[in-house]
Amino acid sequence: MTEWFVVSEEFGLWSLFLSAFLSSTLLPGSSEALLITFLSQGFNEFSLLMVATTGNTLGGLTSWLLGFWLIKKYPHSIPEKISPESIERLRRWGWPVLLLSWLPVIGDPLCLAAGWLRLNFYLSLLAIAAGKLLRYSAIVWLFS
Repeated sequence: MTEWFVVSEEFGLWSLFLSAFLSSTLLPGSSEALLITFLSQGFNEFSLLMVATTGNTLGGLTSWLLGFWLIKKYPHSIPEKISPESIERLRRWGWPVLLLSWLPVIGDPLCLAAGWLRLNFYLSLLAIAAGKLLRYSAIVWLFS
């Protein structure tokens, strides 16, 4: 039990939101650990699920917008480490690949690349949110 780390539900939800947001950018975070901690303290499962999903989705959209901005600012520059085959594959798969944006290591670059490739914003938002919701739902289900 994590009795040494007891917080109010309001503070807990805000800290979870911030952790989920930062975890979904290129910065490290541990929103899953906080989510599990707050579940063990009896916080409302639905509130935790919605806050974590919202924060993580907004972080993913921040990466998408950064990619969109980068291609606008530097239209003819392609990072050397990205092969033309990878770019073409992502273009071919399109926004559904963002259902995998929850994956560690590759999720954040996927969101960045989707913005860079100017994939449809609303469809990207839908796919990012759905992927993140499914991940956090699995965590809530497993640890409740």
